[in-house]
Amino acid sequence: MAKIDRLKEEIGWLKLVFGLLIAIDVSLVGWLAQNYASSSWVLVVAGVIATAVVTLGVVRINRIAYHRIRELEEA
Repeated sequence: MAKIDRLKEEIGWLKLVFGLLIAIDVSLVGWLAQNYASSSWVLVVAGVIATAVVTLGVVRINRIAYHRIRELEEA
């Protein structure tokens, strides 16, 4: 029973992190869409890199969450 509770709690934390990363990602994309023409190229490149890193984080958290859900089904 302790393993099931631990997995449920971990999935809850992963949902929180996933939501935060999605909000950050949407904000970065929105900023890039509005300011790519008027900002310096350094800021635009930094924004693109940050967006890519956050998007990779979203994908990674998603895969971890699905793995934990499969573990929960097996427990």
